[in-house]
Amino acid sequence: MSRGRRPEGEAPLSNAERQARWRAKHQTSAPPVAIRTRRHVDRRSRAQRWRDAVGELLAIQSDCADWLDGLPDALRETATAEALQVIVDLDLDTIAEVEPPRGYGRD
Repeated sequence: MSRGRRPEGEAPLSNAERQARWRAKHQTSAPPVAIRTRRHVDRRSRAQRWRDAVGELLAIQSDCADWLDGLPDALRETATAEALQVIVDLDLDTIAEVEPPRGYGRD
């Protein structure tokens, strides 16, 4: 009856060689585990997503207007003030009036 695996070489490994081989094998980092998560499913209708997006744009435009009004006079001629003014000047009312089609003959 045999007492373990046959040696790979001519002679069996010594305890020190076996320990060194084990340490070398376990020091190499294992490949990172891929964690896959499920993406959130957005169950809102297309029309509801449109209304939410337009509402968010209007809220951001309002925040930018407040920010622009609160800027000190020394910063009125900066690139930040110019960008805020462009955002405030956008006419989002025409976008807010648009109602997307419901689709599939439900128009």
